[in-house]
Amino acid sequence: MLRNNVVLAVFKRNVQSYFSGVLGYLFIVVFVVAGAFAAFNQQFFANNQANLDQLSLWYPLLLLFIIPAITMGVWADEKKMGTDELLFTLPASDLEILLGKFLAVLAVYTIALLFSLTHIFVLYSIGNPDLGLMFTTYFGYWLAGASLLAAGMFASALTSSTTVAFVLGTVICAVPIFIGQVAPSSDLIQSLSLVQQFQDFSTGVLPLASILYFISLAIMMLYLNRVLITRRHWSSQEQNTMGLQYLVRTISLAVILISVNAIVSYGSSRIDMTSEKVYSLSRTTKDLIAKIDDKNPVTIEAFISPEVSREYVPIRKRLIGLLREYDQMGGKRLQVRFVDVEPFSKEEEEARLLNITPERVQTERGGRAYVETIFMGAVVKSATDEVVIPFFNVGTPVEYELTRSIRTVSKDDRLTVGILNTDARIFGGLDMSMGGNQPPWLIVSELKKQYRVEQVSPDSPISDTDYDVLLAVLPSSLTEPQLKNLVDYVKKGKPTLICDDPMPVFGGGRGLQMAPRMPKPSPGGMMGMRQPPPTPKAYDGRLTPLLRLLEIDWDNGEVVFDFFNPHPEFAEVVRPELIFISPKSGTPSAFSLDSNITSGLQEILTFFPGSIRPWKKEERDLKFEPLLKTGPNSGVLAWDEITSPFFNSVRIVQDPIRKIDKYAQVLAAHITSTPKSKVKDLNVIFVADADLISDELFNIRERQAFGLKIDNVTFLLNCVDQLAGDDSYISLRKRRQKHRTLTLVERETSVFIKERNAEREKANEDADAKLQEARDRLKEQREKIEKDPSMDSREKQIRLRMAEENESRRLEVDEAKIEREKQRQVEKIKAQTERQIREIENRIRWYAILVPPFPAILLGICFLFFRLKNENQNISPDRRLK
Repeated sequence: MLRNNVVLAVFKRNVQSYFSGVLGYLFIVVFVVAGAFAAFNQQFFANNQANLDQLSLWYPLLLLFIIPAITMGVWADEKKMGTDELLFTLPASDLEILLGKFLAVLAVYTIALLFSLTHIFVLYSIGNPDLGLMFTTYFGYWLAGASLLAAGMFASALTSSTTVAFVLGTVICAVPIFIGQVAPSSDLIQSLSLVQQFQDFSTGVLPLASILYFISLAIMMLYLNRVLITRRHWSSQEQNTMGLQYLVRTISLAVILISVNAIVSYGSSRIDMTSEKVYSLSRTTKDLIAKIDDKNPVTIEAFISPEVSREYVPIRKRLIGLLREYDQMGGKRLQVRFVDVEPFSKEEEEARLLNITPERVQTERGGRAYVETIFMGAVVKSATDEVVIPFFNVGTPVEYELTRSIRTVSKDDRLTVGILNTDARIFGGLDMSMGGNQPPWLIVSELKKQYRVEQVSPDSPISDTDYDVLLAVLPSSLTEPQLKNLVDYVKKGKPTLICDDPMPVFGGGRGLQMAPRMPKPSPGGMMGMRQPPPTPKAYDGRLTPLLRLLEIDWDNGEVVFDFFNPHPEFAEVVRPELIFISPKSGTPSAFSLDSNITSGLQEILTFFPGSIRPWKKEERDLKFEPLLKTGPNSGVLAWDEITSPFFNSVRIVQDPIRKIDKYAQVLAAHITSTPKSKVKDLNVIFVADADLISDELFNIRERQAFGLKIDNVTFLLNCVDQLAGDDSYISLRKRRQKHRTLTLVERETSVFIKERNAEREKANEDADAKLQEARDRLKEQREKIEKDPSMDSREKQIRLRMAEENESRRLEVDEAKIEREKQRQVEKIKAQTERQIREIENRIRWYAILVPPFPAILLGICFLFFRLKNENQNISPDRRLK
């Protein structure tokens, strides 16, 4: 039986010995400083996220330093100084001594970790981190370190040299840290990896399986410690016998621990500590499962590859974990079938027949590139309906996709969304300009998961009973009769979502040919046959009657720009016409807080959008509710400013002159009737950007490409749901972790960005003024020659031509010189701004690095002062130095 007083005595002895010298404090200071360097590196500022992801990335390597440093003298110093024999002759059992020493090194490590909590205070001073995420992250740090402390003690028990113990401790601790690199695609090997087991903690989740892994690792290593310290009891005759016996015991213990971990991991429960609770089933999901009719049960068939590339491991783990929760909660009403899809197996054939589409992913193993085919889809079906989720990508909201599909198949009927046929070709089909059939836009398959989706022809009056919501993309391409049919439909008060765009660039820029200002493309025809001229667009693509009905103004050639960019890593490659919509832009109402559609959204990306404005209040009787707004550092560019002629088409000007107008531009609005409206029950959402729902932005959302987590798809589906009168999914769809950024850095750098924009505008104005002076010179010479009475008309023409030629050459030289000077000034302003931003980041970084170790240094100084004071008190006054 363990005696707590004995364990406590050994504990106190070892803790006091560690902090009796300066070395213990030095290790803590180095640990905290190294952690600060890892946490607040340049990538931290580039990511602009108020979390400790960078420290978590490097923390396993940091443990390779701190753990051997703490444990290297636990047994080695005892052997070196000969105190081990004295220790083991005390009235204490081996287990009590072992536990006392382990708790002592655990206390030292915990103290070091507590001093590093200053990283969180730094985060709070420059951003708004999630407290729950911080707790799980630090709890993961503590568990990982605690498990490796036992391994470090085992290394110390093997030698009497602290240096050798440090090296051996590093080697032994490296095994669980780097074992995952041996076989990245093996689930068994990955389950033994400390790095893999720590991942959930760094996302805000406490997984029971990972906690058990760290406890098991500590138990295993402590048992090996006990075996080593009990060897002294073995007689020389028993060495081989006892060694073999303990080897069998050790293997048996390892097998038991691994088996228990495997069993627990299969049905592992997880505690979601994030503020938004995004890793646990929502109340919406639980209520839906409870309402499933027993007579119409739902089955989920999940087709998942047993081995996936590293970037897909988290989404696979989350998908399986959530499906087990669905299965556990569903009972007979909801059952889940897991299907492991091996390459070229019957299961793969079954998956493909059910339209489960695999993803070909390039990955790297052992320095070689491989292309793997990954299945990670599901079929949700009942007796009356079926929904296929082809693939769960990195950015796919898993719970939302599953819950929406369950609700869809458990109901007898779906609402209907009609998609108007326009030049945008949302449903794909034959496209002569692209040389073949084009697939439907991804928005079609996304809507089909929840609604019945039908094509709607604009050539005849649109039925006011067949569709619950009508989606019209690029209605500016309609002919006059077609537009009239659309306007008549909207007049009837039917819910309509309109997405038009002054400069659509979807399809790799192909959409530019469909811009409202561009002529309607010629209809396709057989090779060599004359084609009839296309029917012109109604009102030259201006949507005049529709805008008059909605009481809004929209210039079909006006493009919006915004200098706000919340992603510093893209500052040099993303032009201002690629607009990030976010409350952090300086416009708190960038997303309408009063609308169920946009409240809770965090970031939307748009390409070359337009701007819509309501009529003056005294001229309108409809309600105009802005949904999306730009930041204050925005403005508009006319069609002639953003485009230039290019053969029979136009091209986008790379660096047009942009003038900020200090107003937040409205990119989308919800327009509805009021009691005094002439048109009753009007219900229209107008979005001045068609690219917002393009395949390019869908793919960015699905793959979280470039680290972007955008809400484009969420916004569009929210619009459809709100118009359809079914808002049950909106709260679930918006459910994800809050975008927590470095607010202090953003606030300070925004000042320099505004100054840069102002200086850039001034450089453009100066260049325009100089060019105007050159043009004025030519104009003065022309007037002077034309008014000279001493010359006849022929001589005047000759002199005018010569003057124009001379001035044209001078003007060309002046223009080139002025342009070079302008570019030099712009580059100078840009370099100065970047230097100022880097100075801010470096100042904050050094603050973040130097502040954390200060408490440990202060404590060490205080301890040294009190130690010297106590030593002087014990010295006789006559023996002190005079």
